[in-house]
Amino acid sequence: MTKVLSNFIQIKEAKIHFLEVGNSQNPSVLFLHGASFKAKTWQEIGTLELMGQNQYHAIAVDLPGYGKSQSFSGNRVELLLELIDHLNLSGCVLVSPSMSGNYSLPFIAQHSDRLGGFVAVAPVGIPQMVEHLQRISLPTLAIWGSNDRIVPLDHAKLLQQFMPNVQIVILEQAGHACYMKATPKFHEHLMEFVNRINSHS
Repeated sequence: MTKVLSNFIQIKEAKIHFLEVGNSQNPSVLFLHGASFKAKTWQEIGTLELMGQNQYHAIAVDLPGYGKSQSFSGNRVELLLELIDHLNLSGCVLVSPSMSGNYSLPFIAQHSDRLGGFVAVAPVGIPQMVEHLQRISLPTLAIWGSNDRIVPLDHAKLLQQFMPNVQIVILEQAGHACYMKATPKFHEHLMEFVNRINSHS
């Protein structure tokens, strides 16, 4: 059984909670979450355990105001930057579903060099951000449920149009939170992508 540790980090005025598995010397994967979920979701569906078993270091963070994290009035990009710096996650793969696109997309627009890869799980805000994401060649897996009624699949194609290194995967019969409905398939594509990123690094 992979041990999941619960920790806090102080970023400016906010105590931010995160779950952690694996050895911090191993390649890292940072998980954000959607509006109906929290860090613990990634533990409940077995994602953190899977990462630990495959010799990855995984962090799932409660975004400010969610789970056990306090609210944060500062800049969202700075929050992610501080988190990555404090936890030595440089070169990590960032996994960002739904609402967390408000954090991940602006971060990538400014600091894509700090990441090894990006897993865009139907994140919000793509149309507003595409101009800023142009020609960013960060390896990206765009993963969508075929029945997503919140963020249309067209947004994945938009991402692919502007960023030169985007692979799209569609999970059949899954909705917006595709990792909840099609968990085994989601895990399969996630592991394949993370393994590929780390075989090149």
